[in-house]
Parts: sequence; C-alpha cells; structure tokens
Amino acid sequence: MNRWKIGFFTLAGLVAAAIVFLVVLVGATGDSPPIPKGKETRPQDHILTVKTTKEDFEGIANTYIRKAIKDEPLPVIMRVREDVILLSEMTVFSYTLPVIMHFDPIVQEDGNLILKQSSLEIGQLNIPPSTVLKILKESVNLPPWMVVRPKEEEVFIDLSAISVSGNLQVKMKTFNLEKDEIILEIIIPEE
Repeated sequence: MNRWKIGFFTLAGLVAAAIVFLVVLVGATGDSPPIPKGKETRPQDHILTVKTTKEDFEGIANTYIRKAIKDEPLPVIMRVREDVILLSEMTVFSYTLPVIMHFDPIVQEDGNLILKQSSLEIGQLNIPPSTVLKILKESVNLPPWMVVRPKEEEVFIDLSAISVSGNLQVKMKTFNLEKDEIILEIIIPEE
C-alpha cells in the first residue's frame, strides 16, 4: 500500500473514533445526585437580612469558589448579568474551548439556589446541555456545595453547606435579576 492509502485510512479511523466517542458521550448522561435538604431554621435563631447587588453577589460567589478549591486554578467563574453565567474551559482532542453556560436562578423554599440552564456556548460546537454538564461534573473540581445535575440540566447551589465563620448559615430569600435585588438571610444560631 502506498502512503496516501495509509494516511486516508488513518484519518478515516480517527474520524470514526471521534464520532463514536461523541455518540457515547451524548448518550450517557447518567443519574444525577439527589438535592440535599437545607437546614431548618429554629424559632430561637436570629436572622439578619442582607440586600446586595448583582456585582456584589458575583464577587461573594467567586470568593467562596476560590476558597473552596484552595490552591488549584479556578475551575469556573460566575458572572451575574441578566442571567447567571458560568464560565469555564473544556479540552476536546487537545483543543481548549471556552464554555459559557447561561442559567436562570430559582430560589428553593429551603433557601438554597438552583441554576436552571437556559443556553450554552462552546466555540462552534453544538453539544447538548446535559452532555456539557456531565463533562463539567466529571472533569472540573468544583466546590462540594455546587452539585451538577446533568440529567436535569441544572446546578444546585447548597448554601447551607457553605462554611461561614461563627457557625452562621446562609439562605437565599430573593434573587430578582431584573430589579437587581438579591436578598440573603444570615442565620445566627442561638446557643
């Protein structure tokens, strides 16, 4: 065989392997972990209500992400604009692609936050959101209080699991991006 035939069959094999890899990746979203229940507020606890802006909340969130992963590079950056945006990178076949995921925030009754994926951008690729979240979950070292749920196309932010000094607990009360109104409750337990 001449080298053109060898080159052609090698290239065809690589393309076929890439297609099989993507089909397996798209089909295997797996089961999502259950959403943990938030801690109940006791009647004797004291509640401090804090109103913040998108910009301040963004800074607080990124600070806690940075603290949770310690000396590792920041795996994801949060931006708060008209929606919540998570920025990250994905390496596919030795190419690093920017990943921009857009989410709509939903405040849970227990004070935790669900980020429901509304859209995403990965360079020029058209990959289903559940697949991107599965890859994010498996390849990026996120803080333990950020629970990625690929099947549901959402990220659960377990505010009750964030370590705040002095045994304090944080709950989300309101997350209204249109009015730039984000209200948090800081629960100070009665000892």
